[in-house]
Amino acid sequence: MVNSVSRKPSSRLSRSVVAIGALTIAVLVTGFLLWPKSPTNLAQEDAQARAQLLQQWGAGEIAVLVRHTERCDRSSNPCLGPADGITRVGSEAAAGVGQGLARLGLTHTDILTSPVTRTVQTAHYMFNSDPRTQEWLATCGTTLRNDVVAHKVAQRNLVLVTHSGCIADFEKQTGFKHSAKDAEYGSALFVHIDGNGQLQVLGIVNAEDWNTLLQEKN
Repeated sequence: MVNSVSRKPSSRLSRSVVAIGALTIAVLVTGFLLWPKSPTNLAQEDAQARAQLLQQWGAGEIAVLVRHTERCDRSSNPCLGPADGITRVGSEAAAGVGQGLARLGLTHTDILTSPVTRTVQTAHYMFNSDPRTQEWLATCGTTLRNDVVAHKVAQRNLVLVTHSGCIADFEKQTGFKHSAKDAEYGSALFVHIDGNGQLQVLGIVNAEDWNTLLQEKN
């Protein structure tokens, strides 16, 4: 009997350890599933969400990070020129993205681009001009979130033509540490920045989704 009694506390302890372990695993799995992996696709949001975006754009409270379009060195499509630039297909896609932004309105908008050939070319075909280049849009890194906020002027929107790695850095710094995939060519990440510098990621618009996003303006 003595041996039998002495084993009971140990048995209860073992069951408790197993139960706690199972609960911990369940919490971790649930947290991973609920953790936002990637920003939402704004073209798939309801009309109210799209209307709110248009209102915020009109107030000059938006920053947009745009990935350059199709790279020449990773495609069999004809190049525009240098191997580190974009393809002809990419130039057409860039023009489409620029038209989408123009429909939002560019009167109160600052435009900056990374100095790398593919981003400069993308920006040129987006806006039919050559925006100012900024080295921090190529290096990015741990200060990117703060750099975006620092370059955002009150009541003026900000368009930044940059790279997928930089957009991934920005997402990690703004709550999307488990982002599922790289930004697509020509995709645009929309961010709301209020007058106090408070930042909220709104979502993405892929290059082919501008007509859907802007149907409220038709």
